[in-house]
Amino acid sequence: MSRLLFAFVLLSACLLSVPAKASAVQSLKAFISKAHTFRADFSQTLLDKNFQIVKKAGGSMMFERPGKFRWMYDQPYQQLIVGDGKQVWFYDQDLAQVTVHRLDQALGSTPAALLAGGNTIERDFNLQEIDVQGDTEWLEAVPKNQENSFELIRLGFSKTGHLREMVLRDSFGQVTWLIFSGIEQNPVLTPDLFQFTPPDGVDVIRD
Repeated sequence: MSRLLFAFVLLSACLLSVPAKASAVQSLKAFISKAHTFRADFSQTLLDKNFQIVKKAGGSMMFERPGKFRWMYDQPYQQLIVGDGKQVWFYDQDLAQVTVHRLDQALGSTPAALLAGGNTIERDFNLQEIDVQGDTEWLEAVPKNQENSFELIRLGFSKTGHLREMVLRDSFGQVTWLIFSGIEQNPVLTPDLFQFTPPDGVDVIRD
């Protein structure tokens, strides 16, 4: 079974199925408690509710707990998302536009904010072991608050506890599938990486 097909199966699997013997929840808890900083490259695929590919993207990301992150798209267009611990800045270079949200409003609305949010996943989501595919262990996180941007999130960890993949389904049935590579756990990250000053001439839209 291809990895893409397996992602589809994960999202359409019946929740009443018997979960495989896995330790993905333990891996998630260890990841939250031990990965104070994190850096990786990623590939991202967006699919519609019929699992047709809408868009592919890629870039790099990093975070520092709690609430600081930098998510950079370099293809197919350049976009930057920066969380400075208080606010989240969305900079679309092509549109010359910056949108600013309070951090507490943005947590859970983007993969970057979700991963950087300390114990947010455990506090705000019900966790369940799902399956083991090859050497990747999967868990499902269903939000307790129905106003969350995602209906469900699935996280794939290696058997050594490293985050490999995320699969997210939103309220419109769209699926975002992320694959991480070049992972560094607890690298030294300088404070300026989590600061953002809007460039001259761009429109800034605030909540």
